[in-house]
Amino acid sequence: MSVSVVDKGNLNQDQEDVLERFIEFQYAMIEKDLEKLNELLEDNYTLTHMSGKTQTKDEYIGEIMDGTLNYYKSIIHNPIITIKEKDKAILKADVTLDAKVYGIKGTWTLHSEQTMEKIDGNWFLSKWDN
Repeated sequence: MSVSVVDKGNLNQDQEDVLERFIEFQYAMIEKDLEKLNELLEDNYTLTHMSGKTQTKDEYIGEIMDGTLNYYKSIIHNPIITIKEKDKAILKADVTLDAKVYGIKGTWTLHSEQTMEKIDGNWFLSKWDN
């Protein structure tokens, strides 16, 4: 199980902190770490799969925990992180996932765009209109 970053470029401290939290999220998906997933994802979080299917936080975590979604390796390519209003961030990157999802095993490179919010000094994956 691994997570790596390719070509992260020159990031300031806030951008580094955002990237680190996204890496923690990738590890939590791979390790099926229920506590960490619940910590990192705000209640308003939604995820849209490459199929177009959108899930709530609880639906997404549920499918990770029941084995419907299985992640084995993540490579984050060229992350671009934009900080807005000092407490909001947008992370854009291509993410290559080795996974077994809905019974299909493969490696997919997906364009990921995550919005994050800084709460009490820490970044959390959250949904807000950008």
